[in-house]
Amino acid sequence: MFKFLSDVVTNATVSADWIGIRAVKDIARACAIRDAHPERNTQQFDQGAMVEVLAQGQFGYSATNNLSAASLAAAIVSAYEQAIAASQWAVHRFTTEVRPKATGSYVSPHRKGLGALSPAELNQILLQVCDRLKVSDKIAQTTASARSHDIETWFVSSNGSEIYQRDYLIETHFGTIAQDGPITQLRTDHGYLAQSYQGGWELFPGLDLWQRVQQVGEQALELLRADNCPDLATTLVLAPDQMMLQIHESIGHPLELDRILGDERNYAGGSFIKLEDFGSLAYGSGLMNVTFDPTVPGELASYGFDDVGTPAKREYLIRGGQLERGLGGLESQQRSHVPGVANSRASTWNRPAIDRMANINLEPGDRSFDQMIANVEHGIYMETNRSWSIDDQRHKFQFGCEYAKLIENGQLTRTLKNPNYRSITPQFWHSLSQVGDRSTWEMYGTPFCGKGEPNQLIRVGHGSPVCAFDNIEVFGGAV
Repeated sequence: MFKFLSDVVTNATVSADWIGIRAVKDIARACAIRDAHPERNTQQFDQGAMVEVLAQGQFGYSATNNLSAASLAAAIVSAYEQAIAASQWAVHRFTTEVRPKATGSYVSPHRKGLGALSPAELNQILLQVCDRLKVSDKIAQTTASARSHDIETWFVSSNGSEIYQRDYLIETHFGTIAQDGPITQLRTDHGYLAQSYQGGWELFPGLDLWQRVQQVGEQALELLRADNCPDLATTLVLAPDQMMLQIHESIGHPLELDRILGDERNYAGGSFIKLEDFGSLAYGSGLMNVTFDPTVPGELASYGFDDVGTPAKREYLIRGGQLERGLGGLESQQRSHVPGVANSRASTWNRPAIDRMANINLEPGDRSFDQMIANVEHGIYMETNRSWSIDDQRHKFQFGCEYAKLIENGQLTRTLKNPNYRSITPQFWHSLSQVGDRSTWEMYGTPFCGKGEPNQLIRVGHGSPVCAFDNIEVFGGAV
């Protein structure tokens, strides 16, 4: 593939400053069960290439699903013409410095291939999940699903880049709705498709699957009998599966440099962060340490290079509460003069790379879960996101969770249903008072981070310990 693509670039007839081709092949499987009835069994094959051309300081793009030399050559011409047409409207003129030569490879860690489970075997596991979720006649609905992707990417450029990457992805979910008269409660396995990772089918079913299934079913019933979350300002303790959403919405998106530069305001919104805040803003308390880390084995958005060939490495975004670095690739870094990361990413072959989150992780602290709870005289512990709302500047937010426990005199006591909390991003992170140690740290993922015009749904990963926040407004009632 490399020689073929390189030959296409070498034989290009346009006088461009730089040409790149990113070819992608994606084999996907999906199975879904609802109430012991198969809903979906599919296998899809998708392939194509994105051509990128730099000319007169501007980039032009053209995609094709025909990987012939003639079709790719035509795409190069089309991308070149777009770049020339855009040059008279340039906001910033780029040089080849934003596309340095890079070579290398990356393959997801895995022990079992994505063909290790037949469709019949996978369906049987999902049917068993639904069956075991039904721990009572009050379980009104059960769902279970699993998806896999085998994605190969080849990237070549006119200045000698050659990068091969292969991602093995597993995305799984199960959950239930319990009902008692007019009362209904949802409980899932840490949120919809939150159990999404890089690897093979060794990740599913996994050693603890049936224990998790039993717990989800029993907690759904437990919520039917629970009191509503009270309305008060108190200490809020968040589990890692809810911290995933908190990190994503109130750290990840606000730090995207293209948002701050204004590129995303028409669709995905902007940010309360200003360019001059980098290097000076106290984003949160001194316990707050956040990294961009696409090097974590098995985390959903790990990779060796971003989609324009920048080598990926771990970087601190926030250290000791101080904002250091933005989520922006080479183009945004050149425009903003703010340090960024290797996060120019595209959702598939027919989308250009833009600034995206990858793995954004909150680093662990030094307290066990028991120590954290023991330090709380009165508070509420919450797990698993079920609703979210945040303004388009990523400033004010309101999030709801599936499951909560009251904390009284340093102990978890009664179960609470319909727990919610609200705050303002800087105020919230400045209230961070305890950070769990490595034993509390868990990572999850989501395949549904949306952004860009045309829209791109992309995979991101988030790892976090349990965290405690002081004097947060919590409230109950149905969301």
